[in-house]
Amino acid sequence: MTITSPQTTDLVVTPLAGNLGAEIGGVDAAAPLGQETVDQLRGALLRYKVVFLRDQLLDYAAQAAFARRFGALTLGHPIYQAPEDRPEVREIDSRQGTRANHWHTDLTFVDRPPSLAFLHNKIAPPFGGDTMWANTVAAYESLPEPLRALADRLRIVHSNDSDYTDATVAAREAYVSTLFETEHPAVHVHPETGERALLIGGFARRAVGFGPQASRDVLRILQDHVTRPENTVRWRWHVGDLAIWDNRATQHYALHDYGTQDRRAERCTVTGSVPVGVDGMPSTVLAGDMTAYNADVA
Repeated sequence: MTITSPQTTDLVVTPLAGNLGAEIGGVDAAAPLGQETVDQLRGALLRYKVVFLRDQLLDYAAQAAFARRFGALTLGHPIYQAPEDRPEVREIDSRQGTRANHWHTDLTFVDRPPSLAFLHNKIAPPFGGDTMWANTVAAYESLPEPLRALADRLRIVHSNDSDYTDATVAAREAYVSTLFETEHPAVHVHPETGERALLIGGFARRAVGFGPQASRDVLRILQDHVTRPENTVRWRWHVGDLAIWDNRATQHYALHDYGTQDRRAERCTVTGSVPVGVDGMPSTVLAGDMTAYNADVA
């Protein structure tokens, strides 16, 4: 029997934009990585919010094993059924008619949104299909002081019955057949870095204590700060690319500019914690049983 020693390597980190994003070289995610390398990757991820590894040869088992080095995994999705033999994968396939061309933080309608996401590209169109990410920490820090003070006190209801669903989900009725709603702080404290980040995006439904029009206005104002070009980075996909992002500090948007061409990727996500506001108040569930989603099945 051949025993492969854990791989330790120095990362090659190339920043991509002023406020987030870096390409990482020198890492084979399918290899048995040493803890030092995993720690370096986590450090780069916390600093740059989203990192990219080119030319990664990953099947489901290798991708899930790599992602699990960063924490327990969620199920593939709280609504969509995963393949029976791959419970921790979310298949993202343009042929299924669902797209994500709407700014969002993943799955904020649950009480514990994923902390990290690992998206491996399987099929890339010859042109189009880029993804953009935005830094929600930088967005918070750029708020004028009076608006920052208001955001610190706001609570926002997030729901799967939302603008995101209306804009991107082909089978909308199935997606909202079970209602999931959670009240989150508009600003949460990152559990690892201590940074404050805006927690809004496409699943944000309304601001607690505000009427419908006022809710839309305040969410629009905050969201405009998230998606300022200075807070974004854009990635051109190649087959084999692996993107890893900190879902607690980013939003993202998958551009739907590739017509009928195929675009396919597979995602694993690491279990998150309940967000906590700057006042110490945690998120609260309003509707839906989310227990099974965050149960690591390995």
